[in-house]
Amino acid sequence: VQLVESGGGSVQPRGSLRLSCEIIGNPYSSNCRAWFRQAPGKKREPVAAFYTGTGSTHYADSVKGRFTISREKLKDILYLQMDSLKPEDTAMYYCAASYSPGVEKAPLDPSPYAFWGQGTQVTVS
Repeated sequence: VQLVESGGGSVQPRGSLRLSCEIIGNPYSSNCRAWFRQAPGKKREPVAAFYTGTGSTHYADSVKGRFTISREKLKDILYLQMDSLKPEDTAMYYCAASYSPGVEKAPLDPSPYAFWGQGTQVTVS
């Protein structure tokens, strides 16, 4: 399984960006996909998750109402639409996938995510 992120860049505060994550070699139809981020000197933190089995979405409190996670089923691409960006959103954003049973019960917990992309940088300033 390979995850390839794209769409990062630099944007002014209150601007928007859309991140994409293509999954290659997906062995199962049902899994949980998520976005995490890590700023310099800080721990990796969850952003949003999407469970493909039900289409349910989950968000960290810091991004609720500003970010939207979605999936294009045909091309199997995960998106993160980021609006009203703030300087504190500056980080490396990572896409992750999990096939662990029960992952949908705590989809923002990074522990079950075994597959990670290389990351895409988002800078808001």
